[in-house]
Amino acid sequence: MIRILVDSSSDYLMEEIKEKHLELAPIGIAIGDETYFEGQNLERDRFYEMLKESRAFPQTSQPSPQEFLDIFKDAKENHDDLVCILLSSALSGTYQSAVLAKQMVGYERIFLIDSLSATFNIKIMADYALELAEKKKTAEEIVETIEAMKSKVKVYAALDTLEYLARGGRISKTTAAIGQLANIKPIITVSEQGEVTLLGKALGKNKAISQILQYLGELEIDSRFPVYAIYSYGTKNCEHFQEKLSQAGVSVAKQMQIGPTIGTHVGPGAFGVVFVRQ
Repeated sequence: MIRILVDSSSDYLMEEIKEKHLELAPIGIAIGDETYFEGQNLERDRFYEMLKESRAFPQTSQPSPQEFLDIFKDAKENHDDLVCILLSSALSGTYQSAVLAKQMVGYERIFLIDSLSATFNIKIMADYALELAEKKKTAEEIVETIEAMKSKVKVYAALDTLEYLARGGRISKTTAAIGQLANIKPIITVSEQGEVTLLGKALGKNKAISQILQYLGELEIDSRFPVYAIYSYGTKNCEHFQEKLSQAGVSVAKQMQIGPTIGTHVGPGAFGVVFVRQ
């Protein structure tokens, strides 16, 4: 049997994890003295409310090797193949924890993929891995396919505020303050090296939308995979963006809410698109 494992950064809802029989390595979110786990003691809207209310900036805690070990040992005992699609090693130590756990359990049928990505990019890869498993592809064939496609899974997102990038130390508070006064909306992506990078800056939401549509127009979207319109907290920006996508001939499969792992840095009001390029 082939099993697929993801971590919390993939932004699957807990009901999806259960329905699709995925394995999950949880990433905790510490706010003040409390640690939360999405789907257990934290819902997404409540997280964003806490993000706005709290003076303490949330800190993500990567899964320890022990949290992988329990799943890895179970796979070994049942002689299952386990394909793990994990948060970018450039953003977290999650992948390294999995490497250590694999060494500890000593089982070669565990396959680790550094997604070099995050959020719904990982979901698209994991859903495709599940599809390939249903088609009776081997674990090696699934890994080869996902490794080849991962650089083609793209995200473009516009942030409503620079505050949370500054609070997380990604930019200076001075840069954030100037940006806020000028109504600058940064447009971010995840690079092929797995890092969150600034793709551009726009004056206001409408120009940010136009800029993202321009980026999309320079690529050909692979219609075999879904296109997701994504948002953090509050759907107004995303709904307006989705209308513009539709007018540009981009068919959106679903609106999806960004979870806490990435939401910590983008803050409320962010919106964007996730897709696979040809």
